[in-house]
Amino acid sequence: MPTSAPTLRQRWQYFFDNFMSRGTSALIGGLAILTLIIISIAALFITIGGRLLAPEGADTPGFLEAAWLSLMRTLDAGTMGGDAGWGFRLVMLLVTIGGIFIVSTLIGVLSNGLEDKLDELRKGRSLVLESDHTVILGWSPQIFTILSELVQANENRKQGAVVVILADQDKVEMEDEIKERIPEPKNTKIICRSGSPIDLTDLEIVSPHVARSVIILPEGADPDTHVIKSVLALTNNPKRREEPYLIVTQIRDPRNMDVVKMLGNRDHILPILTTDLIARVVAQTSRQSGLSVVYTELMNFGGDEIYFASADALVGKTYGDALLASESSTIMGLRKKNGAVMMNPPMDTAIEKGDQVFALAEDDDKIHLAVPTQALVVESALRSHQKAQEPAPEKCLILGWNRSGATIVRELDHYVAEGSQVTVVSDLANLGRQIHQQAGELKNQKVVIEEGDTTDRTLLNQLNAHEYDHVIALAYSHLDPQEADAKTLVTLLHLRDIAEKDDTPFSIVSEMLDLRNRELAEAAKVDDFIVSDHLISLMTTQLSENRELFDVFTDIFDPEGAEVYLKPISDYVATGQPVNFATVVEAARRRGETALGYRLMREMSDAEKAYGVHTNPKKSAQVTFTPEDKVIVISEN
Repeated sequence: MPTSAPTLRQRWQYFFDNFMSRGTSALIGGLAILTLIIISIAALFITIGGRLLAPEGADTPGFLEAAWLSLMRTLDAGTMGGDAGWGFRLVMLLVTIGGIFIVSTLIGVLSNGLEDKLDELRKGRSLVLESDHTVILGWSPQIFTILSELVQANENRKQGAVVVILADQDKVEMEDEIKERIPEPKNTKIICRSGSPIDLTDLEIVSPHVARSVIILPEGADPDTHVIKSVLALTNNPKRREEPYLIVTQIRDPRNMDVVKMLGNRDHILPILTTDLIARVVAQTSRQSGLSVVYTELMNFGGDEIYFASADALVGKTYGDALLASESSTIMGLRKKNGAVMMNPPMDTAIEKGDQVFALAEDDDKIHLAVPTQALVVESALRSHQKAQEPAPEKCLILGWNRSGATIVRELDHYVAEGSQVTVVSDLANLGRQIHQQAGELKNQKVVIEEGDTTDRTLLNQLNAHEYDHVIALAYSHLDPQEADAKTLVTLLHLRDIAEKDDTPFSIVSEMLDLRNRELAEAAKVDDFIVSDHLISLMTTQLSENRELFDVFTDIFDPEGAEVYLKPISDYVATGQPVNFATVVEAARRRGETALGYRLMREMSDAEKAYGVHTNPKKSAQVTFTPEDKVIVISEN
């Protein structure tokens, strides 16, 4: 059937609806046109009417003058109070009524338009016009550590710095949380935008193609998938730049590492394998008191940091010579001109033109390399290299279980002496099979598995927890993070009580899934260390500022390479008398080791003095050691 033609009323209604839907600017323009029509008609009536409409005793106004009079009465109803002549008054009255309608409508339109704009700003959908900024994609508790570190890292930037966050969160809520946790961002401007990091349109809001670096935080039930999608959204973006992106992210499952690396053919993608990293940190820190503080000092921006510098001033010298070539920085290793990073290489390694050193320093401009000198070394304070004592078998107790458990058992096997034992207590079944499959064949320790509730004090007493050298409390990954952390907290409180009542101290390393719970459980002793995503957040921030550190960090945590150890100072230099750090460096050099600092046990309970850990002291700095103090070295064993 033929459709009937629309009526004039329907056409007008359709036009009016479309016009109203165009927004505030269209409405203001429409009101302006309506005002122009009203004052033009009024001016025309006044001009044509002549003396009949003009005020008594007044000349007939021209069209422009009449239009001006009409406009004044449109904007201000009180203007017509002095009008004379009933014809003139009638026209001005109509104009004034029209003006009241127009002005009131205009106020409503402007008010609604302002509210709409504020709502739009609240949604965080406006384009960020920044460059050379840091982009963070995603939102998790890690973000506060990362932001705090970036604020410290950017303090020395004269022009300030910008950090832009894109997350599927409310913009105002993100800003409020950041202001609460980071009240003083100093010269760093933090901008929040709402959107999905895997949506190409949303990604454009934060201008990632002109950013200096991009940090992708894992989110959701399947964080690795989220990370891979976010990387794809950036690297395969139709609007991507020609220059490579610097992308720092985290991967949980080792099987996904190859996928991420395949995406990085054109870009610098630095994935941190969190499961293995946490496992290695737990294994290493559980056996060496103070090592956790050393790692934190190496990773954060609060003190000295790791920098690269040209070694051309030392061409023809050896790495061993370079260790005493700088007063205010501590050399850690070499990067050869082919890019190979060598931490604590053999002392006779020759330094060639184009090589670089990497060192602990207050800032990159503090690394001043000069001709090495032995003048500071006090030969009489050096102690001859003594044969290391045979390590004794150790007992380790693991309470709880998660995906890092098998890796921790495997890592411990690399460090402990033959005949050691690790006891695993958990309420999970079939742990023996899981450990055998994932940890592989163990050479130095046997595994004993017991089933029970790790929060039960009676069970802990029956286990004789105080008889173990190290106790590790792991968070159950199959539980909700808050529930898992609650169980770990209860276990940790029992362990601390047992440790206080026992004369034989044992180290306690616990794991927290939520950074906020880590702050709740913060301990007063360095031997009571809490592992969480905090260290991973520190590493993520460091890499976003300097991608060259990736190989250095990989080497530090690789059990097959050189690692950080705390060894008795009495094996290196004389105790009970002042000794400078240059002498300590020389003593370590003669053992094929690189000295980073020392730990004074008299300060082990003082948090303000980093629990006695001193990294990168000046070579001329004098200190009197006691036999209980430690030297911090990079060594192969």
